[in-house]
Amino acid sequence: MKTIVFTGGGSAGHVTPNIALMHKLAQLGWEIKYIGSATGIEKDIIERAGVPFYPISSGKLRRYFDLKNFKDPFRVMKGVYESYRLLRRLKPAIVFSKGGFVSVPVVLGSRMNKVPVIIHESDITPGLANKISIPFATKVCVTFPESLNHVAPDKAVLTGLPIRDHVLSGKAAKGYQLCDFHSQKPVILVMGGSLGSQIINQAVRENLERLLAKFQIVHLCGKGNIAQSLLRIRGYQQFEYLNEELPDVLAMTDLVISRAGATSIYEFLYLEKPMLLIPLSLQASRGDQILNAQSFQKAGYAEVLPEESLTADSLADRVEALYQNRETYKTTMQSRNESDAVAAIVKLIETYSLSS
Repeated sequence: MKTIVFTGGGSAGHVTPNIALMHKLAQLGWEIKYIGSATGIEKDIIERAGVPFYPISSGKLRRYFDLKNFKDPFRVMKGVYESYRLLRRLKPAIVFSKGGFVSVPVVLGSRMNKVPVIIHESDITPGLANKISIPFATKVCVTFPESLNHVAPDKAVLTGLPIRDHVLSGKAAKGYQLCDFHSQKPVILVMGGSLGSQIINQAVRENLERLLAKFQIVHLCGKGNIAQSLLRIRGYQQFEYLNEELPDVLAMTDLVISRAGATSIYEFLYLEKPMLLIPLSLQASRGDQILNAQSFQKAGYAEVLPEESLTADSLADRVEALYQNRETYKTTMQSRNESDAVAAIVKLIETYSLSS
């Protein structure tokens, strides 16, 4: 039995695509381990999936000045040593990295142990962690066709993004029951990322009367962001976040208002949900969500509302227009020509893994 070590963390988008691959590899008889940070979001997600989790020290890689920048290189060095020791003990045939700052020590530890590494980059341009890791990788899987311009041709492979079977298996009836909704009125799902978005939350809530005249709204508003004063409004259901119930809510959803993280928008694409994307601005990010959103808009999968133009009225206007044209977006999504990302990546893993 071959062993594979996964790594990646810092956000759910750096972890959940790994779940799809783990499920398939387990069916093929692989033994699966995970290396991540002790305090990151990945620990909870992976342990709930029943996969052995090994924590290491890790520092955040920042592009801006912060006093922690002086301490974190030592944490990264400690993480490299811990990864090196762990990998010598686990003896994986290959390492798969989904990115995020915790992945860098694991990739470096893999190189020191002469273990091949496959990296997956979700966004159009590689994040800082993957930029550091790519020189040590055997192959780099990319999600968007535009990404092929940012990775060496001998390493880049266009695979798309692995989608969890769990996301595709929702039941609309369960979603209606969970939210106390009905099927005679369309449903909007509002998502502001794993931590929520104050600016999106505010824009939705400031125009609830207009929106609820035409739609029912499921609002995933982030931890601590439930508006107590709006709890009893008919047709408006708030959750901090959803996990097991999310596929059922997606199954009943007609439109999505969302940030533009690659993992989420590809899941919406596979489910053929027309999207209004509000990417993080350049003031709050490196611009990856802006590029993701522009790519989906160009392909005809989504409309984009820049955060700088977001108001209660502009949001309602764009949502109503999106709904009017929803069949055009659905037809475009149905006609896309994409390979099975899970199958493509599993094939690479089996091709480049060390012989047992």
